[in-house]
Amino acid sequence: MNRYLTRDNAAILAALVAPLAAAAILLPFRANWPNTNVALLLVVVVVAVAAIGNRFAGALAAVSAAAWFDFFFTRPYEQFSIRSSADATTAVLLLVVGVAVSQLAARARRLRVITITDAGYLAQIHETAAMTTSATVPDDVARHVVQQLIPLLDLQECRFQYGTLLGHPPRLEPDGTVMTSYGHRDVELAGLPEEEIELRVYGNGRYYGRFMMKPKPGAKPSLQARLVAVTLADQAGRAFSDSERASSGR
Repeated sequence: MNRYLTRDNAAILAALVAPLAAAAILLPFRANWPNTNVALLLVVVVVAVAAIGNRFAGALAAVSAAAWFDFFFTRPYEQFSIRSSADATTAVLLLVVGVAVSQLAARARRLRVITITDAGYLAQIHETAAMTTSATVPDDVARHVVQQLIPLLDLQECRFQYGTLLGHPPRLEPDGTVMTSYGHRDVELAGLPEEEIELRVYGNGRYYGRFMMKPKPGAKPSLQARLVAVTLADQAGRAFSDSERASSGR
């Protein structure tokens, strides 16, 4: 988590500094290069920032690039104003294209991360499913899922609680959203709640218990990770249900 926070912070810093640095490098060629060429090179800088950062960093880089293009390359120079309609059009296009392309670059980076982690997620689900079919004691499956949930959701601790529902803690829903007493929580923006979160376990329509999960401060697991957690809880529910059927069939 800290590594990603550091990378995103570095990308935001680059969004502010890189377009200015690029503009300074191009400044000596201002008299010889058309402004359209300068704008294209600044778009390249915006894409580079978005590729290493996130959508916000890419958009910030696009705004920064457009501002410094206006300041250094449009008349009157060294002022945030534009007299030429052609330069105004180029500046607007730089901003619009920069934002659009940066969002695509950030999305491509995010999809690449998802592709890499998908194999790990599938392996976790497959491992738990295999254990569900072979385990003779469903408690073993529950303990196994507890160990999987801790790194998956960036938790401080996790435990399985049997029996009836107590209290109204925040809840991880089957669709991967988090419901609190104030409504659905935007995990991508605000992170997981600081208090314990419940993930209920059902098998064949019957409630067996819940995983009580204490997130680390600032934990922001992806929607995909949360859906994997729900799937693992379903596997635990299946283990309890299968064990109960096997006991009643004896």
